Order: sequence, then C-alpha cells, then structure tokens
Amino acid sequence: MKKYQDLKAFKVSKGFRGKSKVIVQLWSIVESTFFAMSPQFFYGWRRFLLRLFGAKIGKNVLIRSTAKFTYPWKIQIGDDSWIGEDTIFYSLGEIKIGDNVAIAHGVYFNTGLHDYTKEEFTISSKKIIIEDECWITNDVYIAPGVSIGKGAVIGARSSVYKNMPEGWICFGNPAKPIKKRLE
Repeated sequence: MKKYQDLKAFKVSKGFRGKSKVIVQLWSIVESTFFAMSPQFFYGWRRFLLRLFGAKIGKNVLIRSTAKFTYPWKIQIGDDSWIGEDTIFYSLGEIKIGDNVAIAHGVYFNTGLHDYTKEEFTISSKKIIIEDECWITNDVYIAPGVSIGKGAVIGARSSVYKNMPEGWICFGNPAKPIKKRLE
C-alpha cells in the first residue's frame, strides 16, 4: 500500500530556524508574556523586545500586542508601518515589510511550506516582500514567496498566491489586480 506521508520521518534541517532551540523557546516565553501582556500603547516596548531577538524594526512602527512572530530574527519592518491585531508572521523564512505599510487585523504571512511529494514531508521556506506604502486589509492570507508591489492594496479576506503589481487594488481568492489605486 502506497504511503503518502510518514510524519515520524519528518526532521527540521540543521540551521533552518536560524537560532538555537534554546533561543526559539526563550522567544516563545517572552512573546507569550512580556510582549502579549503589554498595554496597548507600549509600542516602544514591543519594538525593543523584537529588536532584542534580532528583528530589524524601523522608526515609529506600531505593533499591536496580539501580533505573533515565529522567528523575529527573520523579520524586517520599515519606518512608520503599522501591524494590526492578531496578525501572524509565520516567519520560517524572511519577511520584509517596507516603509509606511498598513497591515490591518488578522493578516497571515506564511513563509513555510512542505513538500507533499516526499514521504518525509520536508519543510522549506520562501521570502515574502511587502513594498513601501501598501495597505494589507483585514484577514488577508499571503503565501510563501509572494511580493506585493509599492502602493498596492489587498482587499479584505483575499488570499495572495502570486506577486501583485505596484499601485493596484487587488482582491479575491485567489487575489487578482482589479483597478489602479490612483487614476
């Protein structure tokens, strides 16, 4: 009988996380306590904690206390950007957010993927890039390897599986460019 996947055979390759298991666990503790339980207006405190764990965070970045970061050392956020409530950075790979980017509530950045053709279900990652002046609205899913062009808007509840062009309003499942943001 054909076996499609054997999760007992799954292994995370050496160095995949980017830091030791101890640092990964320490971040998990810090994130679930000092970060998550910080008052809403403690933006500087949350920026400090992320930077302490290797994230590159620009000036005047506002990050809500319910945002989650798997591996903060793989995150870069430009100046004057906003990160909304319940946003998840599943940062198995790099995530780069530009300047003046508004990320609304419940956005899911997914850099990780498994090779479903391999019995051992090998894990890998692909970088996500959000260029300057984008607006990612509520409950958007962004798939591994996606780049979103400068000034693009991604509409609520969209799923982005391919690159989106600069200056376009895009939405749907899958997301598609619908019209120019400025005409």
